[in-house]
Amino acid sequence: METFDIIIIGGGPIGLNCALEAQKNKLSYLIIEKGTIVNSLYNYPLYMRFFSTAEKLEIDGIPFISTAPKPGRQEALEYYQGIARQRDLNINLYEKVEKVSRENNLFEIETTKGQYSAKNVIISTGFYDIPNLMNIPGENLAKVKHYYTEPYPYAKQKIVVVGSSNSAVDAALETYRKGAEVTMIIRHSEISKSVKYWVKPDIENRISEGSITAHFNSQLIEIKEKKVIFKNEYGEIQEIENDFVLAMTGYLPDFDFLRNSGIELQGECLNPLYNSETMETNIPGLYLAGVVCGGKDTHLWFIENSRIHSEIILKHILSK
Repeated sequence: METFDIIIIGGGPIGLNCALEAQKNKLSYLIIEKGTIVNSLYNYPLYMRFFSTAEKLEIDGIPFISTAPKPGRQEALEYYQGIARQRDLNINLYEKVEKVSRENNLFEIETTKGQYSAKNVIISTGFYDIPNLMNIPGENLAKVKHYYTEPYPYAKQKIVVVGSSNSAVDAALETYRKGAEVTMIIRHSEISKSVKYWVKPDIENRISEGSITAHFNSQLIEIKEKKVIFKNEYGEIQEIENDFVLAMTGYLPDFDFLRNSGIELQGECLNPLYNSETMETNIPGLYLAGVVCGGKDTHLWFIENSRIHSEIILKHILSK
């Protein structure tokens, strides 16, 4: 069995960037990705636009050409998948890593399709795979969606959107404009300040004019087949008729996988332990890159500010 210098778990933008760094430094590597190339981006809403401009999404200095000020999902897929083709990156797709263990100064990696050996491992798995559940009765009903792709299935339906982040606001506006009756249930007192600046006035105006109903300082407490039950800002229990619930409550890294790999998790936010100067975890030779570094604080790392992780990691590996 071949022993790779590096195995990269996750084929998102940062995982690809790590592979490009390994390739430049003539180290043997393999990316193992459980879905398609940049799988999380593939599962984003179809018409999603990035907050970042194109140049901030570039990896390895490869130009990202976009005709729009803010590139969209399809342009990003073309860009990152095009890099994987053009640079002939060594990547196994639709293969999930199940276990990482360190023995005799080498890592043994078990997947759904085989076993691999490596001197170093980089975990760059992002955070989009596990929904942040509300843990309320009825959340397992088929009408509840934790992922939103497009508005057309919700035309002329009574929709509850939970949350006030970018994903919640996009879902609310798009479904409203395709004829849905939209109600937002929001824990906080206002729309999130992190919502894209060109979208925030739109949602606030739709709420102000009554086109979209918003219950602030409120909490969904139960979901039934034909209605939902929530607690409003005054502590009163209310019911409204409902066909679908779009629970845009965020997503989490796979903490069980990190723990089982031996990585220490700290505090309420389960921040993984790593050295910010090397990106190496408490396990020698096991590194983190990208959004996964933030634990539950998934807002800390993005493509634009974690691209540097690949250079930091490769510099440390080469120094050993």
